[in-house]
Amino acid sequence: MRISLDALQVLDAIQRKGSFAAAAAELHRVPSAITYTIQQLEQDLDVQLFDRSKHRASLTGAGYELLTEGRLLLRAAGDLECRIQQVAKGWETELRIAVDTVIGVEKLFPLIKKFEGEESGTRIRLTEEVLGGGWDALVSQRADLVVGASGEMPSGGSYATLLLGRLAFAFMASPKHPICKEKLPLVESVILKYRAVSVADSSRNLAPRTVGLISGQDVLTVPSMRAKIAAQVAGLGVGYLPPHLVASEIAAKKLKVLPVVSSARYDGGLFAAWRPNRTGKALRWFAKALEDKKTVASFLGGN
Repeated sequence: MRISLDALQVLDAIQRKGSFAAAAAELHRVPSAITYTIQQLEQDLDVQLFDRSKHRASLTGAGYELLTEGRLLLRAAGDLECRIQQVAKGWETELRIAVDTVIGVEKLFPLIKKFEGEESGTRIRLTEEVLGGGWDALVSQRADLVVGASGEMPSGGSYATLLLGRLAFAFMASPKHPICKEKLPLVESVILKYRAVSVADSSRNLAPRTVGLISGQDVLTVPSMRAKIAAQVAGLGVGYLPPHLVASEIAAKKLKVLPVVSSARYDGGLFAAWRPNRTGKALRWFAKALEDKKTVASFLGGN
């Protein structure tokens, strides 16, 4: 390769310090070594990086382009060096966290901000899953940690779990929806007449699940809880929603809670889960942080 990180470091130092001599002092080299490095780079690339026609050499267009892109390479190399050192100390290069849509990835942002204080070098990758998708992500190793997994734990695997809390759902519809004119409490035979809005299970390998639906009911399937809320606000259907996620919509009278008599209702536990044979420091840090009751309360609508 004709371009070395050392040559890019020299080019960067010259531009920042304003001269070859100042760059040499910063890099603890003699000025002739700095000059030789640049001349060799120009020769290897067959381009002129500095305009030497004036009293002080200045970067040419090609030189600026090399400096701009080269700084990205220097930063990436520095990050890689840091991550390698942190991995050697037990920190993962990347931690993949799957978050159920009833919680929402944004609820983890304060926790991730706190994690930054560890200066671990671990990259966090967040994905959003629905229903059995959280367990599926863990089983298929698409995720190292699941936050908000619900339903039964998949068979054939050994997972560490932590109960985060129980989440209650309430049946809701837009106040303008015709179901609001029906006799209360609503019974299944009445609900069956109206289209439900359902979030699609994101499982790829496990059998998909559905909750809160009545057999034979017309269904509008959407990809996320946010889309389900928007669809019900728009009057496109009815269904169960977690009250903490739609408090503002209820207060603004965009959604109305309706009492029901139905076996389709689901109130269940939400879990954090991970494979106990994974011992990276980042995973252990998040597992420990999720034991904090105040943190978990913020996931489920608490203060």
